[in-house]
Amino acid sequence: MTPEDFERLQALLASRAGYRLSRERMQLAEHRLGPVARREGYHNVEAMLASLWSRPVASLGWGVIEALLNGETWFRRDRATFEVLERELLPALTAARGGPVRIWSAGAGSGQEAYSLAIAALEAGARVEVLATDLSRQAIEKALSGFYSSFEIQRGLSARTMLRWFEQVDDQWRALPELRAAITFKRANLLDEPRDEGRFDIIFCRHVLGDMTPERRPRLLDGLERRLVDDGCLFLGMDERPDGDSVAFRPVAGRRGLYVKAPSAYRRAA
Repeated sequence: MTPEDFERLQALLASRAGYRLSRERMQLAEHRLGPVARREGYHNVEAMLASLWSRPVASLGWGVIEALLNGETWFRRDRATFEVLERELLPALTAARGGPVRIWSAGAGSGQEAYSLAIAALEAGARVEVLATDLSRQAIEKALSGFYSSFEIQRGLSARTMLRWFEQVDDQWRALPELRAAITFKRANLLDEPRDEGRFDIIFCRHVLGDMTPERRPRLLDGLERRLVDDGCLFLGMDERPDGDSVAFRPVAGRRGLYVKAPSAYRRAA
C-alpha cells in the first residue's frame, strides 16, 4: 500500500464514518483489506484501491471502511461499569419507570456488550429493551447469530454465567433464545440523524469517542444527547471524556466513565 493510498483511506474513513486512521496502523490496514480484496475478486489490495479511487462504488467503499473499524470487544468489558449498572442504575430506574428500561449499546461491535447488558438486567429481574447498533454489517450479523468461540465466551464471563446463558453447539457457544430475545440488533451510523427508535434511559457508547476525529466528536455527542432522556445516563469508555467537545454532559463524581446531562442541555431543550 502506498502512502498516497493510505492518505485517501484516512480521508474516506473520516468523511463517511468520522473515524481516525493513524499512520502507525498502515500495516494493519493492509492486512485487514487483504480478505476484502480477495472477496471482491482483486489480485491484491493495491488493485482494489486503484479501482475504488477511479470508479467509486458505494458497496466496495463501505466494505473497505468496515474492515478498518476497530471491533475489539469482550463480555463485561470494564467490570466496574457493569457493577454500577447492576447495583445502582437498574434498581433505581426500574422503580422510577414502572416499565422497561431502555438501553442503547451504540457501537456494539459483535454483540458482547449488548449480551452483557441483557444478562445483567435479566439476572437482576429488571425488564429491559436493549438496542444494539454498529456500522459494521459483519459485526451485526455475528451478534445476531449469538455464536461465540470458546476464547470469546470465556473472555469476561464466569463459568456460571456462561453455562446459564449460553449453550454449546459443536465447538462454539450460542446465546440462549431468552437472551437473544431481549436485544434488537441493527446496522447504523452514529453520525446519522436520529431515526424513530425514541429516547433511551441508558446509553453505552464506549471506546468510540477516542477513535473519532476531533471534528466529528461534537456531532456524535450531540446525537447521543438528543437520544438520551433528560434524567438518563451515558457511559463512555473509562478513559474517554467529552471535555472540550461538548457542554451537554457532566461527569458523575466517583463513577468513572459515567455522565449525565448538564444543565445547559436542559436549557437548550427548553
